[in-house]
Amino acid sequence: MAGIGFEIRKILERDSYWSVLRAYSYAGLVSGGPWVLSILSIMLIGILAVALGSAQQEVNAFQICVTYLMAGSLIWTGGMQLMFTRFVADRTYANDRAEVLPNLFGVLLVTMGGGFAWAAPFIFWFFPEPFLLQLLLLCNFVVLSGMWVALIFLSGMKAYRRIVWTFAKGYLLGIMVGLSASPWELKGLLLGVLTGHGYLLFSFLRHIVRENPGSALLKFDFLDRSRSFYSLFAVGTLYYLAIWIDKFIFWFVPHTSEAVIGPLRSSIIYDLPIFLAYLFILPGMAVFLVAMEADFAEQHERFYRAVREGDTLMHIEHRRDRMVYAARQGIYEIFKVQGLTVALCLLWGRDLLHAVGISPLYIHLFYIDVVAVSVQVLLMAILNVLFYLDARREVLIITACFFITNLLFTFATLELGAETFGYGFAVSVTLSAFLGLFILSRKFNRLEYETFMLQN
Repeated sequence: MAGIGFEIRKILERDSYWSVLRAYSYAGLVSGGPWVLSILSIMLIGILAVALGSAQQEVNAFQICVTYLMAGSLIWTGGMQLMFTRFVADRTYANDRAEVLPNLFGVLLVTMGGGFAWAAPFIFWFFPEPFLLQLLLLCNFVVLSGMWVALIFLSGMKAYRRIVWTFAKGYLLGIMVGLSASPWELKGLLLGVLTGHGYLLFSFLRHIVRENPGSALLKFDFLDRSRSFYSLFAVGTLYYLAIWIDKFIFWFVPHTSEAVIGPLRSSIIYDLPIFLAYLFILPGMAVFLVAMEADFAEQHERFYRAVREGDTLMHIEHRRDRMVYAARQGIYEIFKVQGLTVALCLLWGRDLLHAVGISPLYIHLFYIDVVAVSVQVLLMAILNVLFYLDARREVLIITACFFITNLLFTFATLELGAETFGYGFAVSVTLSAFLGLFILSRKFNRLEYETFMLQN
């Protein structure tokens, strides 16, 4: 599915500084763009809305609502994203692409329809607000749930210019509509986000329909246990729970949070540094896509092709060594780039907080969070390599470790005091990354044995 990886290699073949810059820019936008651009758009809408006269309280409520919508939709769809990604990859490998499109519509029906079914009672029961606001919250959740599923196909699309242009138009449209409707306060701002994400959802569906022929309108083969892997569903759900569990703890522990709107709470202590830190994952995500989806994917394909075609043992071992080298180089490149990003944040962190109007009292927590999210990019690369090696059980162990340790360590920091805030997430993701490296190293050492001796 790494279609854009092959396109990036074509750009890099031109062997110029401009081609390198273009390749990494496209990779960063495709891999980390949806998350980073969403954060930037929400922040920009809030800043401009205040400048245009909106009440700061309404803008705060808007940002908290969108944060919860993203958290809820990612957790709700995370498992299905991974399970369906594998289903699509298997159908593509089997030259059965006609099954992809009808099953995509089936996934969208399950995720969006199911999301509507459980979110509607929750929103209408717990939000004693005007009906229009409740409806906007529900529509935003449903559209986000569909958009995360549609983004599965993003790295497989070769029309990267069209993808970049679609992103730009979608978020620009959302900002313009949100600001134009800002006199409606919270409802107008939510309408802007809904418009932008709705445009992205239907634009990507249009691209997908054009590139994938369909054999029927609607199918649910992705739910068939003989054709799908429910362990991946557990991995995806656990991964997003692990990412968000520390935020939820800080949001709902009374002495670290405050009520904002309905049942939603925020943590003024914890929220600003962690979400600002997530803006700095873009360099690592760009390297992640180029190194893993281009370099490693190519070596991985060559190794298993040599195995399938009965190549000599010496050649198979050579291909194995090249694949291991590509994986190690990719992880090392991510480590270097994110290490440089961390160093720059440590150097200019105070100036950065001052520039965006955040108190310098947050600087210590910001430093911790920048390190933590940088290690998270490294963890994602390790998990990606393990997915290529079909190490589903090992990935499940790592994500379960990430979730459990983040849960326990975050509660521990609440007991230890404010000076330890952020260390729970940082230590958890670091331990999980080290566990992942240990498992990956062991997996590579046993690769030939598992490839030849443990197959049906």
